[in-house]
Amino acid sequence: MFTSVLMIEKALTSADVEFVTTLHGDEPVSFHVLLQPRGDQADRLLRAIDDIALGELDEAARERETPEGKDAAVLGEQALAVSLTALRGSGSQAEGRLIEDHPLDALRALVEETGADEVIVLTDPHYVEEFFHRDWASRARHKVGVPVLKLFSHSKA
Repeated sequence: MFTSVLMIEKALTSADVEFVTTLHGDEPVSFHVLLQPRGDQADRLLRAIDDIALGELDEAARERETPEGKDAAVLGEQALAVSLTALRGSGSQAEGRLIEDHPLDALRALVEETGADEVIVLTDPHYVEEFFHRDWASRARHKVGVPVLKLFSHSKA
């Protein structure tokens, strides 16, 4: 069985589930999902810039309304539960947890704990972070010791 650590920031859509569960053909995959709830207010500016770059001005204006930090944990738990149910519904094994510490430390620890074969980072585009190679996938490639695949979410959750 192939073991993947799947790092996400929101609930998986049905298109996302199909995408990640078919990456390895018919080989069975076990997913260990890490979900990063929304960060603190310092991340809000980067998200607003990304929204503007995507032409989503309304989204940029609503960034203030989105729960941050600890307030986002409840929504994170719900998104994680939805994602795990969808992965299991597709026939994959799946377990997961919210990231409570630094995301890359949590990722490295989970890769070591599970003996993962790969890391899949599935997010919306983050143009500013990607341009400066500060996105999760770019930074993880230097920390986890297994291949890191960066994928973009197919649609909004």
